[in-house]
Parts: sequence; C-alpha cells; structure tokens
Amino acid sequence: MAGILSVHLSSNSRLLCSSLLSYSVPSNSPASFRVFPGMPLRSRFPRIYAFSSNDIRVGSSIEVDGAPWRVLEFLHVKPGKGAAFVRTKVRNYITGNTVEKTFRAGSTLQEANVVKETKQYTYKDGSNYVFMDLATYEETRLSDAEVGDKMKWLKEGTACNLLFWNGRVIDFELPITVKLTVTDVDPGLRGDTAQGGSKPATLETGAVVNVPLFVERGDDIMIDTRTGQYMSRA
Repeated sequence: MAGILSVHLSSNSRLLCSSLLSYSVPSNSPASFRVFPGMPLRSRFPRIYAFSSNDIRVGSSIEVDGAPWRVLEFLHVKPGKGAAFVRTKVRNYITGNTVEKTFRAGSTLQEANVVKETKQYTYKDGSNYVFMDLATYEETRLSDAEVGDKMKWLKEGTACNLLFWNGRVIDFELPITVKLTVTDVDPGLRGDTAQGGSKPATLETGAVVNVPLFVERGDDIMIDTRTGQYMSRA
C-alpha cells in the first residue's frame, strides 16, 4: 500500500510545490501490518508503560516479595544529602499486616494486578459466606476467617466489592454505609434525651453499637462500616 504526502505552502509564498512524495512499504517488511475492519484502535497500538516508585499514590496496589500490598500512606523525601526516596505505609491484602516500606525514587516496581468485582452477599452456608455475581450467577464463597469482623455489618442482599489477585479472593469491601435494624435495646429513661447520651443496641447482624437514647427496637439506622459507629436513623 502506498502512502501519499501532499505539501501545501502558504498562499503568500510565490513558491508552489506540486510534487508529491510517496513511500511504499513492501509487503514483506517487518513494519507492515494488516488492519481488520472493526479492530479497535487500542488493540492496534497497546499502551505500554512502567510503574515506578514516583507513581505511588494512596490506594495503589503493588507487588513486593511475591505478595500484593495496598498503599495507605506515602511521602516523597528529598534529603539534603543522598538520593531521594519514597517512604510508604502499606497493608498486605492477604494477611492484613501493615508495615512501612521505603523505595528509591524512580525505581521500577511491579504493580499488583488486583481486579475488583461487585458481588451480592446472598446467604450463609455453614461457615461459608456466599456471594453471587448477578450477571453470571457464579458463586464465590468466603470463610469466617476471610470475612473477619466485617460480618458484623454484612446482611443478605448487600452489594460488596470482591478483590481478586492471581485468580483468588484476597479481600472484599463493604459499602461505606449500611442500613441495619435494631433488634434489642433498653428503653431510654424519660428526660435523658434532653441531656444527650447513648445506650447499647443490638442489630440484626448481632453487632452491638452505641445509639442515641431515642432509638427504639425496630428502628432502621445507618452505620458507618469504616468506624462501626451510628450515623443516623434511616
């Protein structure tokens, strides 16, 4: 296939170039390629880039010593003497351990291929929590140990984000807020509400939280799953 390049100069110039420059790429040249109809541009020219310590941000997923880590904090340090470096606080997706790691500025890192998929918690089967993909109906099961303390805020029908790495679930994220029903609470004493105060309440998941004195049994309340604290009545 021959490509044709036309050169047009300004009309103010008296020089008119009507010559056409053409360059043909031989069909057997390594530079030649075939373009198929409907082929997306992204697949023809894939974006290739390296992930370095300078690209670290809060929430970045990196792979160190064969394990995936999530960056919780980072700080770029430029000392008066010596090379610049990046100080980070990272959490191991698998073990939950939090440690500090330091990387030389500009050093190449391996970005962990952590994939996030939305699943709905449907029911508990023995010691397993069953999550379903509503598009494919594929089930994913997590044990009591894998769910951990998050079970306190988990009720049937809750949409969660499951994080996959190398084909296995390494973590899951609850919604920031959940609506839960109060199943047991002591009645507030008359006059106490004027002074504020709180009392313990048991929720439908078995979790116990402190709520204002006006909250009663059967009330729906909003809980912040990050702190486990009462937010408001629903």
